[in-house]
Amino acid sequence: MTKPVITATPDTDIRKIAAIMMEKRIGGLPVVDSSGVVVGIVTEGDLLRLNAPEQQKIHDWRLALLLDPRTHAKPLLEKLEANLTARDVMSAPVMTVPDGAEVLEICKMFVDTGIKRVPVTREGRLVGIVSRSDIIARIAQMKPEAPQDEGIFGWTLHLDSFDRDKSRTPPAPPPPEPRAEAITAADFRLIAQDAATKKLRQRAIKDHVRSEDRMARVKQLIDTHLSEDEWLNVLQRSRDAAERGEREYLVLQFPAELCSDGGRAINVGEPGWPATLRGEAAETFLRYERTLKDRGFHMIARVLSFPNGYLGDIGLYLHWGGIME
Repeated sequence: MTKPVITATPDTDIRKIAAIMMEKRIGGLPVVDSSGVVVGIVTEGDLLRLNAPEQQKIHDWRLALLLDPRTHAKPLLEKLEANLTARDVMSAPVMTVPDGAEVLEICKMFVDTGIKRVPVTREGRLVGIVSRSDIIARIAQMKPEAPQDEGIFGWTLHLDSFDRDKSRTPPAPPPPEPRAEAITAADFRLIAQDAATKKLRQRAIKDHVRSEDRMARVKQLIDTHLSEDEWLNVLQRSRDAAERGEREYLVLQFPAELCSDGGRAINVGEPGWPATLRGEAAETFLRYERTLKDRGFHMIARVLSFPNGYLGDIGLYLHWGGIME
């Protein structure tokens, strides 16, 4: 982890925070109270993201301006000109890890939640911060694996006396098997450590691939706009579901990282969960509010999976059979 940590207080001006980020080339600052307890974090995304008016519950201010520029342009300009502090823009509550957390545990947190850094605490107080770059640097320092053998073609070449290079130095004979009395517990600990390091590296590579796939899906959904024809197709498929005797239809399935809070509000059932939607999910909910909400329909969000105990995919359902408890 990195320590000491550059921090902000809830009353720190966001312009000062932005200047610190540029000067120190960092992507986020933990926000701590007077006793050193982490109360939030301000990241590049927090500084770039502006909330639309509360009554609209929309986090994507660009979409809000496109939908109704006369209503949303003035509040947006007021927020740009306001003297905002860390308290106004920080993400809270913030995920933290204890100073005894394993590297693999932190890797899983980064992959499954999409966050880029996490404060490290001891007895609730900030002692450091771990970022993705810290993890990558740690992996780069791991002992490299022994090179693989030449494979089936190299093996065949060595057996073919006509193609063998006569000047090649013959391979050294394998070392003799160690005698039982020469083996120590330290040898076994070293073997186990090497095996654990190899598993960690393989797991980190697999998780990195999965994370890249999920983040590519999130980017696609953020950049996707719901057309009129696509919305009509949603309504037709919902009607087909009703004719089959079903009470709802899964309109959209997306990674929890598409939500501004990683899906936490949906998971705990907070009333303001629609405000956390982004991209295509936000446009879908807006279309529902404008065309179907007053006609007795409901839109419900549920967490569909919990890979490794973390939030996975979220489903957005159009429901017409009454509010489900």
